[in-house]
Amino acid sequence: MSGHSKWATIKRKKAATDSARGKVFTRIIKEITIAARDGGGDPVGNPRLRLAIQNAKSSNMPQDNITRAVKKGTGELEGVMYTEITYEAYAPHGVAVIIQSVTDNRNRTIAELRHIVSKNNGNMGDAGSVSWMFERKGVVTIEKGTHTEDDVMEVILDLGADDLKTEEEHFEIICPIENLETVRKGMEEKGYKLESANMQYIPKELITLDEEKAASVIRFLETVEEYDDVQNLFTNADL
Repeated sequence: MSGHSKWATIKRKKAATDSARGKVFTRIIKEITIAARDGGGDPVGNPRLRLAIQNAKSSNMPQDNITRAVKKGTGELEGVMYTEITYEAYAPHGVAVIIQSVTDNRNRTIAELRHIVSKNNGNMGDAGSVSWMFERKGVVTIEKGTHTEDDVMEVILDLGADDLKTEEEHFEIICPIENLETVRKGMEEKGYKLESANMQYIPKELITLDEEKAASVIRFLETVEEYDDVQNLFTNADL
């Protein structure tokens, strides 16, 4: 099981609780707002917004929330001016971590992130210190249902996907970023139920950890991700 997939599975189970779902909604709203700000409020001509809205619907976000987020991005409603920043860090045991944040105060975020990371036995890294260990890819997650791996593989090869990962309750389709929208739309048209579609950092190689070390890394990741300004986390730990 890949490191990014396992961490995604952990996050998916956490999202089942009301408090975690509230955080999921907050992060999706930020993504919608930024996507609408940068590419306009029409999802037809804005692939990033289209994906964000699809993810919102997959998370059962009310349509009113989606509409307000779009209008805040386009300036039709007053909203916060967000900045996207990607940080690089090391978790315990030399595990590489990429932290994507969305903030309205860059100085506050880096100061508080440094404190959280160091307090939990990690270190912030310089730009490029860990990103070279990852590849930027598109990831489409679909419900497994009654579909077999062979069924899915037959479809995704024609859509330009690179890889397929099978988890307990879902499939993860890995593809080049430029094919993300094609894969998402193609799977939807074939009747597959999408859980999410987004861009992720996929580790080129995984660091194997024993149970005790893996537990400490998971605690680190959970603590960092609980910080409100953190949007996404990626790691090369084989958990």
